[in-house]
Amino acid sequence: MGVPLLDLKAQYATLRNELNEALLRVAESQHFILGPEVEALEREVAEYSRCKHGIGVSSGTDAILVALMALGIGPGDEVITTPFTFFATGGCVSRVGAKPVFVDIEPQTFNIDPALIEAAITPRTKAIIPVHLYGQMADMDPIMDIAKRHHLAVIEDAAQAIGAEYKGKRAGEIGTVCCFSFFPSKNLGGFGDGGMVVTNDDALGAKLRLLRTHGMQPKYYYKQIGGNFRLDAIQAAVLRVKLKHLDAWSEARQRNAAWYRAHLPNTSIGLPVEAPDRRHIYNQFMIRIAQRDQVAAALKQAGIGHEIYYPVPLHLQECFADLGYKPGSMPVSESAALEVLALPIYPELTEAQLAEVATVLKSAVL
Repeated sequence: MGVPLLDLKAQYATLRNELNEALLRVAESQHFILGPEVEALEREVAEYSRCKHGIGVSSGTDAILVALMALGIGPGDEVITTPFTFFATGGCVSRVGAKPVFVDIEPQTFNIDPALIEAAITPRTKAIIPVHLYGQMADMDPIMDIAKRHHLAVIEDAAQAIGAEYKGKRAGEIGTVCCFSFFPSKNLGGFGDGGMVVTNDDALGAKLRLLRTHGMQPKYYYKQIGGNFRLDAIQAAVLRVKLKHLDAWSEARQRNAAWYRAHLPNTSIGLPVEAPDRRHIYNQFMIRIAQRDQVAAALKQAGIGHEIYYPVPLHLQECFADLGYKPGSMPVSESAALEVLALPIYPELTEAQLAEVATVLKSAVL
């Protein structure tokens, strides 16, 4: 029968009336950019993330970009982050003229290894960007301790981790600032691009709002050079409907993850490690397997959706060649890039679909 990696039509079917009403509400208001829908979403996501301020922006990428701008990071500065992440994390550092400095990851969680951060700090270091990859938060206590001792900002990249928790604290509650993505494939996904920055810093929140609209305040008077990072009202209206269901969806993803753990052999297939002090929301269910490419081919032939997140770490990407990293410089990330594979984990999966994924996968590794 085949199983897709993600089935957004199944989600839409359960919310059709609510979503259509939200879209009609925006159409009738004829207020399409920022405005009341965006302001309401900002309050709701900030409250959900236990933060004082939410600033809706045009994408998760722009959330990282405007956060760096608001912190005054630019040419001559360095930002420490992980090479095992989506391109936007490192790309935005370069876009503001700063230098991304990569440190390797933990082999179990795929998140940045705090033990390697301090050695990468120089007098030019201004911030650390831990990425809460696949829906599980990085080990934030040692990261925050290092940042405090060295007077560094911490930008949480929670593009895949809205609602994830670390020792009872939500993504966004710990760092200087936190960035979310509302790309359609995320746990909380819109009908297009969208993102949000959350923070508990009043001054930083005000600066983020200013930079979001070209640095304009009041209209046609520009205090700083910002960007066009505004969030559409249609996306906000859709996300407000979906936010009410987010925890139930995350719990369904956790149940699906538990099903896989109970039915997949953990000898030949490396299953995700869920740290005991965290709430993993499973934006992705990542297995680790030595013969990854052969298994991926078998899944494709059987119509089982899968994806490789990510096949080439950032330090080995062509656009970062001038940074001087070579193969072998980040061995844990490089090994992960050769072995990780995402399986379907979306909330609407049936047990029959889960069983089909497991059957094909087990036959492929035997």
